[in-house]
Amino acid sequence: MSTDSLVSEYFSTGTLAGLPSGHFIDGAFVTASGGRTIETFDPGAARAFHAFAAGDCADVDRAVAAARTAQKTWGRTRGNLRGAVLMRAAALLRAEAQRFAVVESLDSGKALQEAEGDVQGAARCLEYYAGAADKIEGSSFPLGTDYVGFSVDEPVGVTAHIIPWNYPLSTAARSFAPALAAGCTVVAKPAEQTPLTALMLADLLFRAGLPAGVLNVVTGTGAEAGGPLVAHPDIRHVTFTGSVQTGVRVMQAAAAHVASVVLELGGKSPVIVMADADMDAAVEGILGAIYENAGQICSAGSRLVVERSVHAQLVDRLARRAGALRIGHGLRRPQLGPLNSAAHLDKVAGYVDAARQRGLTISAGGERTVDPDGGAGWFFQPTIIDTVSADDPVVQEEIFGPVLSVQVVDDEEEAVAIANGTNFGLVAGIYTRDFGRAHRMAREIEAGQVYINEYFAGGIEVPFGGSKQSGFGREKGLQALKSYTRIKSVTARIG
Repeated sequence: MSTDSLVSEYFSTGTLAGLPSGHFIDGAFVTASGGRTIETFDPGAARAFHAFAAGDCADVDRAVAAARTAQKTWGRTRGNLRGAVLMRAAALLRAEAQRFAVVESLDSGKALQEAEGDVQGAARCLEYYAGAADKIEGSSFPLGTDYVGFSVDEPVGVTAHIIPWNYPLSTAARSFAPALAAGCTVVAKPAEQTPLTALMLADLLFRAGLPAGVLNVVTGTGAEAGGPLVAHPDIRHVTFTGSVQTGVRVMQAAAAHVASVVLELGGKSPVIVMADADMDAAVEGILGAIYENAGQICSAGSRLVVERSVHAQLVDRLARRAGALRIGHGLRRPQLGPLNSAAHLDKVAGYVDAARQRGLTISAGGERTVDPDGGAGWFFQPTIIDTVSADDPVVQEEIFGPVLSVQVVDDEEEAVAIANGTNFGLVAGIYTRDFGRAHRMAREIEAGQVYINEYFAGGIEVPFGGSKQSGFGREKGLQALKSYTRIKSVTARIG
């Protein structure tokens, strides 16, 4: 079915036919053990449009048991055969891209064109790790003529994946694919706000030839399904994307059974603009960095660190552009979509209201709003808060919305110090025409990834992760495979 037909179906019926409603366990959709369901909401209309299984410990146990059984064969399947399944899944995802994009936009609220990009990125992720599956290899050790020593990279076993609500399909694909390529089995728990595309992806991979039990998805709340999953004694590794506070609890739970952990947590990422920068490129980069997905991105460029001589003109240009952004329901392809939930809208609005009460200058936006066509939804205007001190909450704390905080500096040294002046260290952006300065600053900035003259540069090939309270471990790139393998060393005397 075409994109236009799917969009028309939703706006005429209030839902889409054939949406998944059960857990995906051992190759099939199944109801929750307790028979309970949860509603999922359309953020652009602030209304429920579907219900899905509310899982608990019993459902988690079923899924982990299925994954343990499947691990015995999937872990010994040749890499080229694992890769072939992932490659078929990539082709199938491209063939079904329209439905995945519409469901992703509807469930998360993001603009349809952004969801379409996410689907293509997920397919590329599957292709990338399909090519890596038969290239995981060990090493040999120089022990002299009387010994042979070598290592084997083995799959760690059953892995748990906690998927956030802001990029449900992208985040699922970027952790499922390397785990499956390495020979691990998967039990995933998507966010209760956005469960649908993770379930659809599990079904798609099964249809592409993934054996039953290799990939399982249990839906439900974090407390009733996510907590039991990361604490399950048969889980050997946990990949988590989410808040710092929840990440700490995940790490504590995993420690009880000595499971390894990758944590991709919050961010308060700076975009540094020096006076010699290409201002046209900087404006476009900053707008995308903070207003894509309504700012609901861990790596959003939520702080503008700008050299004083260009501060006024740059903020003026940004404010005019921000005020002109077209707001609307995600399926209508707006430039700025809604926030994901009423509770999150309250959080974002609370930060801006408090900043206004402290006397800070709101140069653009700063208010709640609604979809101009539908008259509802959880929307917040694209906002700029100007000339903020380094210790202010809107600089130090992750707002996770379309709110840009501006910090003014006088030189390169101060720019780096201000950029490093939070507890986060996920990414950073630098705009300057001076090649040497760009790389000096990149060297000194405390972040897992640095973009120069283009924010969000790179792709699945580039390792992604943070430092400080932004977490540890790396997803994407060949580096991600290391999280899902363990080294076994073998030494033999032959002399």
